[in-house]
Amino acid sequence: MQTDELDFHLPVELIAQTPPEHRHDSRLLHHTRSTGEVEHRTFSDLPDLLRAGDLLVFNDARVIPARFTLIKSTGGRVEALFLTETAPGRWRVLLKNLGNVDAPLHFAADPSFFAVVVQNLGAGEHEIEISPPYPALELLGRIGRMPLPPYIHRQKDRDELDDLDRDRYQTVFAKTPGAVAAPTAALHFSPEILARLDERGIERTFVTLHVGLGTFKPVTASSLEGHAMHTEAYSIDQVAADALNAAKSDKRRIVAVGTTSARVLESQPVDEAFVVKSDETSIFIYPPYQWKHVDALITNFHLPRSTLIALVAAMVGLDTQRRLYQTAIEQRYRFFSYGDAMLID
Repeated sequence: MQTDELDFHLPVELIAQTPPEHRHDSRLLHHTRSTGEVEHRTFSDLPDLLRAGDLLVFNDARVIPARFTLIKSTGGRVEALFLTETAPGRWRVLLKNLGNVDAPLHFAADPSFFAVVVQNLGAGEHEIEISPPYPALELLGRIGRMPLPPYIHRQKDRDELDDLDRDRYQTVFAKTPGAVAAPTAALHFSPEILARLDERGIERTFVTLHVGLGTFKPVTASSLEGHAMHTEAYSIDQVAADALNAAKSDKRRIVAVGTTSARVLESQPVDEAFVVKSDETSIFIYPPYQWKHVDALITNFHLPRSTLIALVAAMVGLDTQRRLYQTAIEQRYRFFSYGDAMLID
């Protein structure tokens, strides 16, 4: 399959810069595969569109405030994105505008902390040593900013939207810290929606996949077969395994909330029961793909030429994916992380 087949023109004004006032106020495009029907709804309609007994599978990864700024001895600014803590006081980070630096850099938000670059890992990735040593998640919780994707623009390090992003670029059930991007399809779920799902007998369970930067990486190869998929860590606990096995046994629908949950589920063997597992996946789902576990999908509208839109095309077929996206553009749906949603069943 040629990557150009996943390209489309998106008017820039349709890229959502802020979330709606309430999580469930977003719009919902509902596509029924068996009939080809398309309905334009709001996300608050979702409980009425699902079936009693459906099992929603959410990603409970918690986004960490992974962005921060370092200051050179010259006063120059180095933009940083935390990736992982390799040892106490040792962080793997992406650095922008570093240049040639041999002196310590201090943290813009707290000059009592310094960072020394100890290794250049290539492609902007570096290992730094923090002084004084401090647990990464605790320090970032105090001085970090939410790692918004590059198409969401913020004018300052800290502005009036920072508190909003800390709240809204996070699901209401976020639990396990480590993601540097949100599982955005789940951002639409509010406590009110979850309560209505309970009333309707719609079940839910949680897996964890720590969303990485590869989520936003465009496919640069001319064909999808030539794209090297990023790897992400995931886990399935006993509660989730039991819920998934019960749904499969009862022949009830498994509804993946977002591409991250879908990738966790589809990384499991087709002919074996779900089990407790902590592993990594680099599964790349694109047409033609035979789905093993996911019966329906809730997802946002994704970037052109991305692995995410390839997954959607694998669910509905390339021609239908193009038609749905063109319809969404014509109907002025909001796109990407803070944008609207689509239910494919």
